[in-house]
Amino acid sequence: TIAFFSLWDFALTGVFFPGPWGRCMGSECGPGGSQSRAVWCAHVEGWTTLHTNCLQSTRPANQQSCFRVCDWHKDLYYWRLGTWNQCVPISLRTGRTGICLQGEEGIQTREVNCVLKADGSTADHAICEYFEPKPRQEQACLIPCPQDCVVTEFTPWTMCSKTCGLGLQNRVRSVVEPPLFGGLPCPNLTEFQTCAPRACEGRETVFSLKVGGWSECKLPSLASPPTSSAAPSRTARQARRRKGKERKGNRDPEMRELIKSKRNRNRLNRLEDDLWNMEIGYQSRQVVCVHRNGSTVSLSQCPHWSLPETYQSCLMPKDCVVSEWSSWGSCSKTCSDPSVPQGSLSRSRQLIRLPTGGGSECPQLEESQACEPEGDGVPPCAAYAWRSTEWSECRVDALLSQQDRRRGNQTGLCGGGVQGREVYCIQANAELLSYINNNKDKQASQPVDVRLCKGTTPSTTQLCHIPCPVECEVSPWGAWGPCTFENCDERVVKKGFKFRRRTITNYPTGGEGNCPHLVEAIPCDDPSCFSWQLVKLEECIPEEDMDCGEGTQMPQVRCVNSEGTEVEKEMCVDEVYPSSVPCLIPCPKDCALSLWTEWSTCSQTCSSKTAEGKQMRTRAILAYNAGEGGSSCPNTNALQEVRNCNEHPCIVYHWQTGPWGQCVEDTTTSTLNTSSSADKSTCTMGVQTRKVICVKVNVGQVPPKKCPEAPRPESVRPCLLPCKRDCIVTHFSKWTECPTSCVNGQKNKQFRYRVIIQMPANGGQECPDVLYEEKDCATPSVCPGYRWKTHKWRKCQLVPWSIRRDSKGAQENCGAGVQTRAISCRQLDGTVADVVQCLKFASSMPVMSQPCQLPCRDDCQLTNWSKFSPCTSDCVGVRTRRRALMGKSKKKDKCKNSQMYPLSETQYCPCDKYSAQSVGNWSDCILPEGRVENAAGMKVQGDVKECGQGYRYQVMVCYDQDNRLVATSRCNSHGYIEEACIVPCPSDCKLSEWSNWSRCSKSCGSGVKVRSKWLREKPYNGGRPCPKLDHLNQMYEVVPCVSDCSQYIWVAEPWSVWKVSNVDLKENCGEGIQTRRVRCMLNTVDGPSDAVEDYLCDPEEMPQGTRESRLPCPEDCVLSDWSPWTPCDLPCSGRGDRERTAFALRLPKEGEDCPVSMQTEPFLLNRNCFHYSYNITDWSTCQLSASAVCGIGLKTRMLDCVRSDGKSVDLKYCEELRLEKKWQMNASCTVECPVNCQLSDWSAWSDCSQTCGLEGKMWHRRMVVEASQGDGRPCPSQMEQWKPCPVRPCYRWQYGPWSECRFGELGLELGEGSRSSPYFTIHDFFSKKRQIVNEELCAGLEQAVDGDKNIVLEETCTLPCPGDCYLMEWSDWSPCQSVCVKGQRLDFTPVQVRSRAVIAQEPENIAQCPDQEWQTRPCSNGECYEYQWMGNPQLIWCQRSDGINVTGGCPPALLPGTDQSCDPPCDKPQSFCSEEGVCMCEEGYTEVLTAEGMLEQCTPIPVLEIPTAGDKKADVKTSRAINPTLSTTVQPGRAGRTWYLQPFGPDGKLKTWVYGVAAGVFVLLVFIVSMIYLACKKPKKPQRRQNNNRLKPLTLAYDGDVDM
Repeated sequence: TIAFFSLWDFALTGVFFPGPWGRCMGSECGPGGSQSRAVWCAHVEGWTTLHTNCLQSTRPANQQSCFRVCDWHKDLYYWRLGTWNQCVPISLRTGRTGICLQGEEGIQTREVNCVLKADGSTADHAICEYFEPKPRQEQACLIPCPQDCVVTEFTPWTMCSKTCGLGLQNRVRSVVEPPLFGGLPCPNLTEFQTCAPRACEGRETVFSLKVGGWSECKLPSLASPPTSSAAPSRTARQARRRKGKERKGNRDPEMRELIKSKRNRNRLNRLEDDLWNMEIGYQSRQVVCVHRNGSTVSLSQCPHWSLPETYQSCLMPKDCVVSEWSSWGSCSKTCSDPSVPQGSLSRSRQLIRLPTGGGSECPQLEESQACEPEGDGVPPCAAYAWRSTEWSECRVDALLSQQDRRRGNQTGLCGGGVQGREVYCIQANAELLSYINNNKDKQASQPVDVRLCKGTTPSTTQLCHIPCPVECEVSPWGAWGPCTFENCDERVVKKGFKFRRRTITNYPTGGEGNCPHLVEAIPCDDPSCFSWQLVKLEECIPEEDMDCGEGTQMPQVRCVNSEGTEVEKEMCVDEVYPSSVPCLIPCPKDCALSLWTEWSTCSQTCSSKTAEGKQMRTRAILAYNAGEGGSSCPNTNALQEVRNCNEHPCIVYHWQTGPWGQCVEDTTTSTLNTSSSADKSTCTMGVQTRKVICVKVNVGQVPPKKCPEAPRPESVRPCLLPCKRDCIVTHFSKWTECPTSCVNGQKNKQFRYRVIIQMPANGGQECPDVLYEEKDCATPSVCPGYRWKTHKWRKCQLVPWSIRRDSKGAQENCGAGVQTRAISCRQLDGTVADVVQCLKFASSMPVMSQPCQLPCRDDCQLTNWSKFSPCTSDCVGVRTRRRALMGKSKKKDKCKNSQMYPLSETQYCPCDKYSAQSVGNWSDCILPEGRVENAAGMKVQGDVKECGQGYRYQVMVCYDQDNRLVATSRCNSHGYIEEACIVPCPSDCKLSEWSNWSRCSKSCGSGVKVRSKWLREKPYNGGRPCPKLDHLNQMYEVVPCVSDCSQYIWVAEPWSVWKVSNVDLKENCGEGIQTRRVRCMLNTVDGPSDAVEDYLCDPEEMPQGTRESRLPCPEDCVLSDWSPWTPCDLPCSGRGDRERTAFALRLPKEGEDCPVSMQTEPFLLNRNCFHYSYNITDWSTCQLSASAVCGIGLKTRMLDCVRSDGKSVDLKYCEELRLEKKWQMNASCTVECPVNCQLSDWSAWSDCSQTCGLEGKMWHRRMVVEASQGDGRPCPSQMEQWKPCPVRPCYRWQYGPWSECRFGELGLELGEGSRSSPYFTIHDFFSKKRQIVNEELCAGLEQAVDGDKNIVLEETCTLPCPGDCYLMEWSDWSPCQSVCVKGQRLDFTPVQVRSRAVIAQEPENIAQCPDQEWQTRPCSNGECYEYQWMGNPQLIWCQRSDGINVTGGCPPALLPGTDQSCDPPCDKPQSFCSEEGVCMCEEGYTEVLTAEGMLEQCTPIPVLEIPTAGDKKADVKTSRAINPTLSTTVQPGRAGRTWYLQPFGPDGKLKTWVYGVAAGVFVLLVFIVSMIYLACKKPKKPQRRQNNNRLKPLTLAYDGDVDM
């Protein structure tokens, strides 16, 4: 049993493990799905076992229901992110807590849930994870370290609080940084120490008067006891005065008017209006006598002879009162369009009462808010659109470069150009274009301000094209035709003509009228329209059936017309039929002659008295006759024949035409076009005429009858009259608005304009002369403006006698009081205006009350000071002002004391010396304003003055004798030094003209011809760049060319007489030789003309110049020359033969035969049989007209006939085969136009960048309207220019230092009083010295100090009594400081701090001192400060990064000389504690760390010394290694050390690899030394070159020496 249970326990030692859940499966989306997972049983030792070995009750489920996610669930669920929780600190990885130095790391967490959008209920995270990964739930954060309070150093000790006896000295400090994040509170800001300057002599003063503060202003009680001196009310006084006046009776009208005006003036002086409603009240204060220990005693204990005033008059404080808001006004926007900015509506409230006596200020009287118009009837807002005029004429001259010769003569320019137009803005509506159809006055929409049109401005320039005229090209003249009638249908006149013609090969622009004459005529006799033409002669037939001897040849003819076309033979019936030609067949013994050659070309084209045309033909002796019985050979003269040719005289006529005239209305058909001429939209037909005259060549005009009438050109042709086009202009724009603010003496203008949209043409209505109108603005007589007007001061009001009757001096009506005055608002012309207008537009409101003094009996009364007397000149002399005693004061001795009451003051005259000085940099060189524009607003680069002489400016400043900056007008300067300067003009790339075209590279077939141009001057200053040049600074143009293969032909003269080589010349036969002359000649229509060089003809086709043959003997057979070979059949297949034949000119004697008269040879490809094909050349470069710069051109290619062996031959070979020509020989092409960069005008000068000072600059800018294209001039880099502003001194309002705390006229030193700040202007600019200047200079500035408009010029203060312990005044606010970690600002609001320290005067009263105070306030743009311990071991202090010494701020743990910041302490040899609180090793040692990051030991590392050149003491470079497996965050202060090197083993000995490295380094050093030795070893020099080699330096340029 025991064994059984032990086995059972072993079997249950497995544990169930579940796998991950699988994918949710199901047929429908939503919660109805199911998912499964694998579950297995694992043994405790890790291997898988059977499920029976695990406890079945612990088996987890392997299937569960799930939510099947579909794509449409994405719109139903989302991740809901909670807010981040508070940053919770975490411990370091080492498990130890360190001292906080920079901030403590923490972790923030938040909730992330998948929720249903409909009700916000949470769902399974797997639903949201299906679409988007789960957002992170925690993030790292940083907790700033606790920040202790930081205070400054102590001030020096104050003077002793007493001059005798025991007193106190104080020294104080202020808070510069408050405690944050649980830092230590602020220490005491005050330190005390006792002092005793000397022992007091006599009794020490222990009592002082203590004066309290003034109470609030209040009105006297109405229940005052009636007294005889009580003043009656104003209404009672006025009633009494009226009764008295009635008793006096009526006065004259002038007196009544004077009284009335005085009464009105008095009413203005009184402030009884509800708007002011000022009331005079009184204030009181307490005066007590106090002991120096703080206790109060009787006033009699204070031995003062005069007590301060306890009552004073004051102005009752009354708050500003305004009415309720009015209803909202109408919306300023009156149309509906969401794209138009919103309008505004406003409301206002009325001012009921102004504040007085320090009452609360008035709130805003007007407010506005954005609005949109509401309702159905709101019209849509006006839309604005760009419109443009028609394009101006195309101009080519704008594209010409500087060197182009065509700039001087621009007639005939064509090709690519530029044209411009004007762009303007209109109000777009449905009837925008109606003016084209029904506007009789031809006016378009009214232009508006261009700023109303949004979007990109349409371009104002574009490329255009002027078609270049095509020149007429004609073929060469044809041959002269036969003499024929002018008209074969009408043979009335017996005059005949010979004609020759040529055809147009290139039709010109404008038709055939621009071509030269195409027909020339020569008058002749015996004309005929038809003639017999000899085709050939038949064989020679001997007479009388003989075999040889004389015979005849019958002609074979055809009938042709005058043009050479064959017609029916019946047409030639009237003509003489050619007769038979006699011939001769030589007999065997006769002389044998060759056939006649063809007649040569006529030597003259016409005949004259000095020159006649001749033709010649020849024949040769082929065999000589027998000695007897045969006919002998003729002499040499009979072997050639000459005949006359071209016997017509050299009188040539032709018709010459003039240019076509303008198209004018045809008067013969004007009645037919009357109905159509009323409609201006259609254009009528007209006629053109030209002059046609008959011209005799080399003579001139002759009568028309000399020329044949048939080819006479027409002199009249119909044409289309050009349509009339009227000028179209826009309506005038609205008048520009006049300025709302007027300046006296300046006349403002307003203008309006209109734009020409279409220029008139062909007699249309002209444009109006006035396109721009200007007129003066209606300037108001007085510019609108408001000012304050002050009235007289009222009587000085004292504290009521009922209040002050018990005080000193109450018996007299004298002392200090308050007086008021009236203030009214006036326009600049003096009329009364509403006070609200002055509050808005005028300067600050003048004061309405001031303290006053009514003199008492014993007081001295003096007049006001007079003005200072004038100065005769500056800097020399004095000026004085005076005053005098009044009334009884003249007799009082104390008033005559000139020390107390001086009656005159003298001062030196002001010394106004000014000196001018230039400061700052020179401005850019600025050209004078203005630029030229041509019609339609197109700005052409050549017209715009972009270079030349300009001016640059340097600012001029003016200083007075005190080195203060003043207005430059004081130095008679306008504020600038002006200096002429030069803006360099751009110079374009300059190339030479094109060279002449070279000769075609081939005399037969296709070749190329070339021309070139070369660089003459490179571009500079932004000129047009050069095209692509080769290394020789040249550019080439290559075009294909085809030379006519028949233009040069070989011409062979007849063969010479045989030269027989036999010795026996009796028979004159046998072997012999013949020669002939062969020349290369230019072939023309009339035949070969001139001899040329032989290389121009094809050498392969050159006929033989000599031939060897046998001269037949008498009675031998004589054969003719061989006929040409028969042509081969194409395609040449190598089969078949070609043959040539000869015939017997003389038969042999009987019994002998003639030799073979036929020869054959097989056809061989590329030897005697060839294939022919067309070859097409490459396209030429784009060729422009000579008058064009760019634009549309023509590129051409040539056809060439090529033989199958590759040789170019005459085109007739391919044309005879009628091969297909499928290529286009000409094509249009485009040469990119060199468009220069187009710039806009310079904008107006901007406002000065600074309102005052030296650094102000003004800018003006320009924009690129059209970027450069092609080789055009590029845009300049300078798109903006600056010049300095005139210097104006900078003024600003600034508080002066507080005055001493005082009680008014009495020089008391105790209790509460007041202090004031002289509110003056500070001049702070160039000299960096703050100086007081006149307040008038700040009159135009808003009254605000450092942005604070709440001006405080007086505040209460406390004069401590002897023995008091009191708080000092607040220190200045510290600089704005942010919460930073490692120089980075954290997300905390920056703050400023100020503090008040305690001052004690009596040692026994220290316990009664109040607590010290400090305050903070938020600020912006805080600085990051760092704190660092400074000094040496003897003297250590803490310093902030801005240089001030402080207490607090520096971490105590980092105090030099202590190792308490490292935990555990650094007790390993050669280790120390770093500033970051980390144990590190000294120089020369490397750290070995434990797995936890602790320092285990400091190991020395080897030192590698690298000596530098010239320095024997090399710097020692040490590298420390750390464990690379540890994260860098665990090792503060060790950034960048990422490698690990351990040269020593755990036993401290060097490892083996160190020896291997050392050995390798040694071998490398030996190799380097060896190479250096071999390289530096001097080679053995040959003796013969020793001297030369020693003296010759090595240069980089070849100087002709053979050694190079």
